[in-house]
Amino acid sequence: MTIAAVVFDLDGVIIDTEEVWEEVRRGYVAEHGKEFLPDTQTRMMGMSTPEWSAHLSEEVGVPRSPEQVAQDVLGRMAERYRTAVPLIPGSVAAVRRLAEHFPLALASSSARILIDQVLETAGLADAFRTTLSTEEVPRGKPAPDAYLEATRRLGLDPATCAAVEDSSNGLRSAAAAGLAVIAVPHGVYPPADDALALAGLVLHSLDDLTVEAVDKLR
Repeated sequence: MTIAAVVFDLDGVIIDTEEVWEEVRRGYVAEHGKEFLPDTQTRMMGMSTPEWSAHLSEEVGVPRSPEQVAQDVLGRMAERYRTAVPLIPGSVAAVRRLAEHFPLALASSSARILIDQVLETAGLADAFRTTLSTEEVPRGKPAPDAYLEATRRLGLDPATCAAVEDSSNGLRSAAAAGLAVIAVPHGVYPPADDALALAGLVLHSLDDLTVEAVDKLR
């Protein structure tokens, strides 16, 4: 069996926004007199918008409804993206390189408005056959829903597809869906050892994400 398509994550793979998300959400929580729980940042990596906004509202205790929390935080993130998109070195080249040989999809935990803005700013809107926000499936990562839906839209068996991920929840999601998993660990927010063990290929730079490397996965 050979790899027929590649599904990219967005945050932490194409754009380096985990620190931006943390800064924005911590600041927002602090404005309401609350603090992150010890595991809040780790838990939210990969969560869909309804999931992380519910966590901040119901568990962290921000005195706003989950819908209001989502609107507030997404507005702040969109404003940041309008002024600058922190692309990870080598990400645009890696996407373009693989797009020449494979159909590509994107499965992201970001909201649709943020996905579209980032891809437009980065000049990558035309590189993907389909893009998906976890808002559009029942469960966010680490559940397999996003990757199952992305491969369904491509018309392919998940077993014939590869995923490019950085976070624990993302790696678990792709593996649970049955994709071959490529890990590109984030330097500041590395995945847990058990999640990293799910990867068939671990890269330390997107420069190493080549067609030849993907072809060797299966």
